[in-house]
Amino acid sequence: MPEDGTFKPGPLDRASTFYVAGHRGLVGSAIWRKLEAEGFESLVGRASSELDLKDRDAVFAFFAETKPRYVILAAAKVGGILANNTYPVDFLSDNLRIQVNVLDAALKHGVERLLFLGSSCIYPKYAEQPIREDSLLTGHLEPTNDAYAIAKIAGIMQIQAIRRQYGVPWISAMPTNLYGPGDNFSATGSHVLPALIRRYDEAAKVGANVVTNWGTGSPRREFLHVDDMASACLYLLEHYDGTSQVNVGTGKDITIRELASIVASAVGYEGEIEWDSSKPDGTPRKLLDVSKLNNAGWSASIGLEEGIMDTVEWYRQHSLSIRT
Repeated sequence: MPEDGTFKPGPLDRASTFYVAGHRGLVGSAIWRKLEAEGFESLVGRASSELDLKDRDAVFAFFAETKPRYVILAAAKVGGILANNTYPVDFLSDNLRIQVNVLDAALKHGVERLLFLGSSCIYPKYAEQPIREDSLLTGHLEPTNDAYAIAKIAGIMQIQAIRRQYGVPWISAMPTNLYGPGDNFSATGSHVLPALIRRYDEAAKVGANVVTNWGTGSPRREFLHVDDMASACLYLLEHYDGTSQVNVGTGKDITIRELASIVASAVGYEGEIEWDSSKPDGTPRKLLDVSKLNNAGWSASIGLEEGIMDTVEWYRQHSLSIRT
């Protein structure tokens, strides 16, 4: 930062060390690809087997060794409704420790610019739609993923507290539902879109006549391709500095029923689609107000059908090595 304490966002130094926490995950790998394409020469990443971000001493030692100038904190324990509802302690404890360790170490070692990635589940279950950034902490959370949401809210609050106490220009971004190459396609731990891709692709391969999905299919969701998310992250670091978290999405949503039809078409499934209404739907609607980001000069560019076709192709090419 300048000596007078003022800060104006601008182009990041492509030669400076840039640490992407969670660089092998869905978001982190897309960010890594984006930064490489943009000419960053000193990218740093560690697999969880090399650096356990829940280990505070190891995290501080890593920052002391690598001394990154820029950090994107994309590392997190994530999962779908079933995983979040079944293992709330894991989602709360693991994410809190990851965040606190990385943010504390980054502060101690003088990281100049840091972007913390949250999730749109931080907002109240019945928030007014589309959801504005100032809806945070105005109502009750969705019970099926409240533990994960609380951890992410804590991360936002820590960024805001660090800004107030130390004056560093760190920021937070809240993505909508993400999908794309590198996603988790686990039968029990994945989010809705990769779960549907796996389910319908397997059904198409065996010639199944019926596929049954959870819930009623009526909830509305917004989906953002992870390459768009990566683009937004770099754009925010170079153009935005503010206390509020920034919503990142497309500003458009569809029903899960409509999504299932798009996925079925993309994989070539021609059988019947049924819905098990005894299973939970989750939040009835979750559409982000992305006017803050749009007004800052960025908007999504990858259409949903195009993005799903891209993801299906990647899934099939990597079916033997992906997380299933």
